[in-house]
Amino acid sequence: MSEIATITVDQYVAASPERVWRALTDPETHARWWAPGDIAGVVGHRFHLEMPGFGSIPCEVLEAQPHERFVYTFNGDWTLTWTLVAEGTGTRLLLEHSGFDLDDTRARAAFERMGPGWRDVVVPRLAALVEQAAA
Repeated sequence: MSEIATITVDQYVAASPERVWRALTDPETHARWWAPGDIAGVVGHRFHLEMPGFGSIPCEVLEAQPHERFVYTFNGDWTLTWTLVAEGTGTRLLLEHSGFDLDDTRARAAFERMGPGWRDVVVPRLAALVEQAAA
């Protein structure tokens, strides 16, 4: 049986859950912190994210609870789960990027590359963008 791994990121954002939700689900805002695509916070919505170097990645929204939880598939193998928790005047943003089969060489390489990317670049960029808009 394969070992399936998950990347987790815990990021405080100095902005309301409503503002963070907008960054996750509004196509124009989403393109500014991660990737362009026709994303929407609607269960069953199928969309594509245009990933530089990888092309058009198919996704489908599995769960959408405004200002609380947003879950979608990414590339058929992975699931991104965003959980938003109000904390003081801001938001605790939790990301779980799951579905990495560590027995697969390419999946293991993606897991090792994407963990630091999410933690050190992408999620902090989302936080900075939302915090600027809130200021």
